[in-house]
Amino acid sequence: MEHKLLLGELGNARLSPREKGLPVRAAGMTVRDFLATGPRLPEFWTPIVALDQEAMQANVDLMALWCSARGLKLMPHGKTTMAPQLWQHQLDAGSIGITLATMGQVRTARTFGLSSIMLANAAVDDRSLRYLAGELVDPQLRFLCWVDSVATVEAMERTLRDAGTPRPVDVCVELGAAGGRTGARTVGEAVEVARRVAASDVVRLAGVAGYEGALGHDRSEETLAAVRSYLHRQVELHRDLAGLYDDGDIYVTAGGSAYFDVVAEVYGAAMAAGGRTLWTLRSGAYITHDDGFYRRISPLDEGGPEGRQAPERFRSALRGIARVVSHPEQGLALLDGGKRDFPFDEGLPIPRLLAPDLHGPWTTLPGASVPAMNDQHSYLRLTGRDAPVGAVVSLGLSHPCTTFDKWPYLPVTASPSSDLVVGLVRTFF
Repeated sequence: MEHKLLLGELGNARLSPREKGLPVRAAGMTVRDFLATGPRLPEFWTPIVALDQEAMQANVDLMALWCSARGLKLMPHGKTTMAPQLWQHQLDAGSIGITLATMGQVRTARTFGLSSIMLANAAVDDRSLRYLAGELVDPQLRFLCWVDSVATVEAMERTLRDAGTPRPVDVCVELGAAGGRTGARTVGEAVEVARRVAASDVVRLAGVAGYEGALGHDRSEETLAAVRSYLHRQVELHRDLAGLYDDGDIYVTAGGSAYFDVVAEVYGAAMAAGGRTLWTLRSGAYITHDDGFYRRISPLDEGGPEGRQAPERFRSALRGIARVVSHPEQGLALLDGGKRDFPFDEGLPIPRLLAPDLHGPWTTLPGASVPAMNDQHSYLRLTGRDAPVGAVVSLGLSHPCTTFDKWPYLPVTASPSSDLVVGLVRTFF
């Protein structure tokens, strides 16, 4: 199935001085006309976050090949970027759809013509369910969401019946874990939810879902054992539901960006038995990777044995750039970017390079660190060298999911060695 999003309006959007980081001369130009002038990153104001087109494409291609080699489908989590331009790259590489986290995100995605959507959440409120019933008139829309209780099913039924949904809504029963996030806590409870779904006239049982990433934040043996155990329970639940499925599409889905190798291991053993199930990963952060959390934990980077041995690894495709605005004491500089500009929930920015300005030349910053941030400042601790007022610092960032939401537009450079801006990625948070 070909997925072509409606992206024309993004090139026609007119740029404004209200968009942070853009050059002054961009104001009043359309995105398309601005890019046609061949802008360079040194024109942009600090602070800024820039993306690397070469690295992003390499990451997308690597993940597509990795999944294909293991017989896995991919519906990457679009909430990571909320950027339809980047979703299109993932769809072009073979992803069968995009995963989203809220019905508001679903509504945004539908305005761009996205026709294959997994909502990795429950939909229970009257407004969004009525909206969904209206969207299901489109025969091209493939939509599924999650349920984890009979109460969730009943909430959906009340509105969908009243709204006259043109067809049942596909739902996956979500399996959780004790002390975790959402999801039925036991296989037995999940089976009861599935039976209730199978008896409904407005929702349809479409498989099993869950999220293993909430079970740990490292790759210790204890964490990996917990993830593996959870995934085996998912497969057990799927087998228990065999008699409840109809002849439509069936999904078993898990896989954040930290433990997708373990998902592939457990799902691979189940796939060997054959069947028509779509075994589906939802990893989303891989498109840009990062210099912090995912670099330490991703199986295709330093975090796992597969990453250490692989001929190709994910590459960090995003960097922050901030300017030194104060040097109040020896060994301390203050940068003009802070929590409002750069992520900090999974690790503070990592100083990588220093230059007199964005045009370079760039030199390394050994021993430097960012131990603290304020709303609009980062504290740069220096060892063995100076960072004069007016200089700029390139920062490795940790956790793309809380990077994109801070920027309505992110410039895309052609490669790490080029400052030519070849795109402006628009986000919709």
